[in-house]
Amino acid sequence: MRWMFLWLIVLNLFYYVWHQQQAPLRVTEIAPLNLIQDSKRDIRLLSESNKAARRELVEVKPAEAVCLFLGSFELMADASAVEQRLLSLDIQSRVQSMDAAAGVDYWVYLPPLASRQASLRQLRELQARKIDSYIITQGDLANGISLGIFPRSDSAQSVMQRLRDAGYEPSLRELTRAHRSFWVRISPQSRRLADDSILQRLAFDFKGLEQQLMPCEGVARAL
Repeated sequence: MRWMFLWLIVLNLFYYVWHQQQAPLRVTEIAPLNLIQDSKRDIRLLSESNKAARRELVEVKPAEAVCLFLGSFELMADASAVEQRLLSLDIQSRVQSMDAAAGVDYWVYLPPLASRQASLRQLRELQARKIDSYIITQGDLANGISLGIFPRSDSAQSVMQRLRDAGYEPSLRELTRAHRSFWVRISPQSRRLADDSILQRLAFDFKGLEQQLMPCEGVARAL
């Protein structure tokens, strides 16, 4: 019995050793510290990446070109004389017109009737009453009757009251009065050639000549 017991112990020891040799060895891989630090540096907040993208998408608009204008002239011929003087000095320039509001006129009129014949009958009635009136031939008031354009509101209101007293219903429309002037525009490429000495000579030859810096486009109309 004792030999049998020792034999069992030996078998158990042999089985234990055999089992340990058959079990796979698990190896835990540890990444180097420098790789971990690099990966942390690559992490960015989503808000930060969006801001960077928005900065890249910002468009830089070119500055609007500014030209030197000389003027102003009531007559185009005077502006053309300055233009020719500049061209003779190899300074590229051209004449442009500018329209500026110079006040308001007041237009008194009778709206168009149902037909031209009806408007003509109304016109004859007004002329028989010694009221100055004219048929309107074009525009949105065609076949209406014009009763005059007045520079002052009180004059227009006086005519309207006279028409009401005669049994008519006149209307009033304000018309912006424009004043046209002429300027000589020096091109941006030639602006450096128009130095102070040239501008002084032009101011001496053309009394009242002014200088203004304005956008090259969108201010005046080329002629």
